[in-house]
Amino acid sequence: MAFFEAKNITKFFGGLAAVNGVNFRVEQGQTYGLIGPNGSGKTTIFNLINGYFPLTTGEIYFGGRKISGLKTYRICQEGIGRTFQVVKPLKRMTVLDNVVASAFLRTRSKREAVRLAEETIAFCGLTAHKDKLAKSLPIASRKRLEITRALATKPKLLLLDETAAGLNPSEVDEAIRLIRKINESGITIIIVEHIMKVIMTISDRILAINHGMVIAEGTPAEVASNHEVVAAYLGEDYDAQS
Repeated sequence: MAFFEAKNITKFFGGLAAVNGVNFRVEQGQTYGLIGPNGSGKTTIFNLINGYFPLTTGEIYFGGRKISGLKTYRICQEGIGRTFQVVKPLKRMTVLDNVVASAFLRTRSKREAVRLAEETIAFCGLTAHKDKLAKSLPIASRKRLEITRALATKPKLLLLDETAAGLNPSEVDEAIRLIRKINESGITIIIVEHIMKVIMTISDRILAINHGMVIAEGTPAEVASNHEVVAAYLGEDYDAQS
């Protein structure tokens, strides 16, 4: 049985199928990329995985257990953490207190929550900022804080939603190094990302979707050369010329 599996997941909003019959499996230890044009259903899939939206049909399994239908906080307790495309830290709290808030998922002890938060902040390279207010951080550090908060919940599977969006080239490279470090620590990753350098560099396998449906799945090289993927991103005229 796969570490994580989505079986025929579908989500309708009224008469619109935002996600339509999507199937995929992620093995433990993988970094699994999820790509597609804007509006293709990628973030909706994340919202289905962590229970923010209920499924219309289908099932989701994690560690051999069905998790679809559980409350969002229960799914986090099971070991699935996530970040959000639009980062929303607790702006008037320090970096440390932001992460402590997440660490309380795993302990009722303030001392232990602070210890876990400081350990996670150090892992993510934010120690120099731990006493700063979250609202004072530049975008790259806010993105890193978002990851740190998710890691403080001690996930086994981490969902990363456009972690590199808005970053300059050197910051993108730093983000890639952090994502690899997280994966090497034993955490499985599913990542949504538009920056192809990130996806193609770190992913073991990639799922490409368009209009809520799967159009390709495979290694980065296989997906990058798939005609439907090329057409979805660059247009059918471009694909016909290639």
